Order: sequence, then structure tokens, then C-alpha cells
Amino acid sequence: MAENLCIRRPEHPDPCITIIGMAGSGKSTLGQALAARLGYAFVDTDNLMEAAYGAPLQAITDAISGEDFLDLEGRFVSSLRMGRAVISTGGSVVYRDAAMQHLRSLGPIVSLDAPLRVIQERIALKPDRGLVIAEGQTIEELYNERSALYNRYADIHCDTTQPLGVCIESLVRALKDRADKA
Repeated sequence: MAENLCIRRPEHPDPCITIIGMAGSGKSTLGQALAARLGYAFVDTDNLMEAAYGAPLQAITDAISGEDFLDLEGRFVSSLRMGRAVISTGGSVVYRDAAMQHLRSLGPIVSLDAPLRVIQERIALKPDRGLVIAEGQTIEELYNERSALYNRYADIHCDTTQPLGVCIESLVRALKDRADKA
């Protein structure tokens, strides 16, 4: 039966929505909930990289230099071809402009924002997450460095200290307003 199924990808698929933000900002949690609310697929680029390389993200980041990881992540993200998906990225994706421009070509980019203390608390709860941070750099320094990049690329911002349902409905309205203006 499955061999008779022929589905063609539409010429102009519905856009993707890319989620960016610091580790601990809620990209996976909010991304999954937003995808469910919109009836979109959910794609986590960190999980895709783990599957592609057959190793946990932390093992990948530990095996190569930080710059090499950023290049690898940038090429990987730039190879994504999809529509009608919520894409949750690694927090470091913003270091490669080509990757961000590719994501922008797929649809709007949403930055998830939370205060530093909240990010620090959430990171502490999951210390084994793959976090690209320079030797000797503090979470605060990383947060400040990346915040400027998230602001540069974001079309929409969402404060993830609000309840999840409030964030989702706020994003749905912002995405609809953006689509109506296009």
C-alpha cells in the first residue's frame, strides 16, 4: 500500500518558523507546543545533528574545536530543506550568518528571551546539554555576547518567563500579524 503513495512537495510550502535563543530559554518546550498548536512538524537541529553523527551533542562539541563546531553546525543548518515546520536551533547557530540567512529564507525567526538568572537556573538543571562556550568564558559573558546576535536576527521576540500558553498565543498572534502584512 505504501508504495502506491505519491506525495509531491508543493512548489511554495508554508513557511517554517525558526526558534533561536540561549540554552535554557525554552526552545524545545515552546517549539514543540507551537508546532502542535499550528499543526506543523517540530524539528530540533541539535537532535538532527546527533542522529547524523551518531553521538550526543556534547560528545560532538568535545571532539572538535569550538570554531569547527560552529562551522559544522552552520553547514548542517544551511542544508535544511523543509516547509511547514517549527525549527528549534542550537543556541550557537547565530554565529554563522550564512546559516541565519538560510533560516530567514525559510520563514520568520523568533527569539526566546529570558533574564540571565533564569537561563543560569535552567542550564544548571541540565548540565549535560551541548553548550558551546569558550574556555574561561562565563555564562554571563556568553549570554551578553549572544543577546546582541539574537536581537540582530529576530523578527519576533517572546519572553519565556510567561506561562507557556501565554507565549504560544502571543506568538500565534504575532505570526498572523506578520503574515497579514506580507
